[in-house]
Amino acid sequence: MTLVIRKEAESDFQAVHNLQCAAFEGPAEADLVNALRDNGDAVISLVALSGEGQVLGHILLSRLDAPMRALALAPVAVLPEHQKTGIGGGLIREALSLAELENWQSVFVLGDPSYYERFGFSGAAAIQYDCVYAGQYFMARHFDKQGPGAGQIIYPTPFQNLV
Repeated sequence: MTLVIRKEAESDFQAVHNLQCAAFEGPAEADLVNALRDNGDAVISLVALSGEGQVLGHILLSRLDAPMRALALAPVAVLPEHQKTGIGGGLIREALSLAELENWQSVFVLGDPSYYERFGFSGAAAIQYDCVYAGQYFMARHFDKQGPGAGQIIYPTPFQNLV
């Protein structure tokens, strides 16, 4: 299958909304994406397209209030019938490459360690940060090998609606 990953365009918004609803079996993550766009916290938003132009996947990285230039990776979604085909991984790799290229220092994620560790995330990299989501699923990837220190990580307000 031919796959193209590119920056999300406004013309993709409805397809991304539908994709998020299908992937998460409800509108909560789709509403999160819309709210992050609306409040200006969406920084990197990518779509994966089939050769025919159908939106198959989406990823969003949003600005965090942190002691360094940091982003939150959430959500990443793939249409259910295309999951486990590498689309999500491709989106994550491309988003992380863009984040590093744009001089972000860190990306944080709340997710399954067995999945996200393959992309360089680790719980050990996040342990020195205070965050309401801290715990076994809270991980970070730092692009600066020394790590940017410690401090408080605050997610944008729209994330509070998911809890």
